[in-house]
Amino acid sequence: MTTKTRYAGQTQVTKTATLAELENILEKYGATSFIAGNHEGDATIAFQIAGLRILIRIPLPEVTETRFTHTPRRGTARHRDAVHAEHQTAIRATWRALLLLVKAKLVAVDQGVTTIEREFLPHILLPSGDTLADVALPEITAAYQRGEVPALIAGTTRRAIEGGN
Repeated sequence: MTTKTRYAGQTQVTKTATLAELENILEKYGATSFIAGNHEGDATIAFQIAGLRILIRIPLPEVTETRFTHTPRRGTARHRDAVHAEHQTAIRATWRALLLLVKAKLVAVDQGVTTIEREFLPHILLPSGDTLADVALPEITAAYQRGEVPALIAGTTRRAIEGGN
């Protein structure tokens, strides 16, 4: 069995420290409010920036995943304490990844590479309480299932993209 290296997979940085770092970064780049926590199995943050309310949810790993319950090399069952320790490390790593995601987006905006609106578009909170992604992704998925796949480059036909002449 091959194990893949995960970002911050061995981190000892606490969730509290990560959240403090995240809050500092958001303040540095102009966020006016910030809340964070675990909600319905997700690492969840919400903040306001550039007049937009942003909600980001990242699924937290489940303690029942094989990567926690069994050793990677032999596949033998781990002791309950080892399962808990591995799971807690993965939760800390998820929070570190969320920090990295937000920081990268804000740095890109600060460098003029993109805009707040473009970077956080799927996470914009709508009046309904849903994010734009919650509303748009099912529609996009349905369009692709119906074969309404757009050209990769504007002006090219589907036939040219699929290798035809």
